[in-house]
Amino acid sequence: QVQLVESGGGLVQAGTSLRLSCAASGRTASPYSMGWFRQAPAKEREFVATITWRAGRTYYSGSVKGRFTISKDNAKNMVFLQMNSLKPEDTAVYYCAADMTPGSLNDYVGAYEYWGQGTQVTVSS
Repeated sequence: QVQLVESGGGLVQAGTSLRLSCAASGRTASPYSMGWFRQAPAKEREFVATITWRAGRTYYSGSVKGRFTISKDNAKNMVFLQMNSLKPEDTAVYYCAADMTPGSLNDYVGAYEYWGQGTQVTVSS
């Protein structure tokens, strides 16, 4: 089992920044990649960004590329999502997830075995 705990959400104004953190604990085997997803009210959960645990390769959704940056701290078992130039449409619950299967960087929910409880991000206009 892998436990994931997100933090750093909040209420911010459009155009500002926010940094989310995800702390991982539990299973000793490292994940292949760690991802961030988000889910707005009445919408499906959607991919935001992912990073490979060892090499640090990244992949972003088109809607956040250039504004968001995913990073990691292997020593602390943490993943971060720096969100800049936030927009009202970024409002959602943000989830951290772990993909334990080696292969490619995945952008779909089913590829990730473990999930955090989510942290709310609200961007006001």
